[in-house]
Amino acid sequence: MLTPDTPGPFVSPSPQYVPGEKPERHVADADLVWTADETAQIDVFRSQYPTPDGAVMKTLWLAQEKYGWLPPEVIRLVADTLGVPYAKVYGVATFYTQYFKEEKGRFVFDVCTCFSCQVCGGYDMLHYLKETLGVPKGGTTADGLFTVQEAECLGACGSAPMLQVTNGPYVHNLTRDKIDAMLDALRAGKELPFESVTLPQDQAELGGNRRTDAEAVETYQTPPVSKTIH
Repeated sequence: MLTPDTPGPFVSPSPQYVPGEKPERHVADADLVWTADETAQIDVFRSQYPTPDGAVMKTLWLAQEKYGWLPPEVIRLVADTLGVPYAKVYGVATFYTQYFKEEKGRFVFDVCTCFSCQVCGGYDMLHYLKETLGVPKGGTTADGLFTVQEAECLGACGSAPMLQVTNGPYVHNLTRDKIDAMLDALRAGKELPFESVTLPQDQAELGGNRRTDAEAVETYQTPPVSKTIH
């Protein structure tokens, strides 16, 4: 069994880069093109704002969905497409952690270790994921399937500890068993359902479900106490 700080087989992340450098290319010029549907979507983004730079965030998101992450040449593609300076688009991409500047696994686990999750077991869950997958924090499994990261507050303190999967579904009230079930589901190609989490005062009035369209329901649980604080 690996200890929390014992590294295992993993894929090293790509190095960071800054404007002016000549970083390694990851996408061929022939692939740096938008489809007709993507171009139409970018035109919609442009129409929603008075100036093209208003569409930077949405176009970066579209690019990340297309290429999986944002190497410099993809950031350049977004800048050239919108007619916005590269430095401005680079600044937006590097400001938000949800934009991936390094190649990640297919599923990225952002484990919250901010104050509420920290005292409720956020580090316990982070260390368990590291041990189970055999990677250090920030590492990606050799099969390219999972990346494990530490995250600041994700706004779900009432269901701590918790994590987010690839900027999408939240997994609330984490336990080791719940992490095991999550990994099994993702390996089997199953999508994680949206979970509706109710507050204690809503239990009786709303029948334990705040969203009528929810596929899964999590009722409020008293958060655990962390065994590990760092």
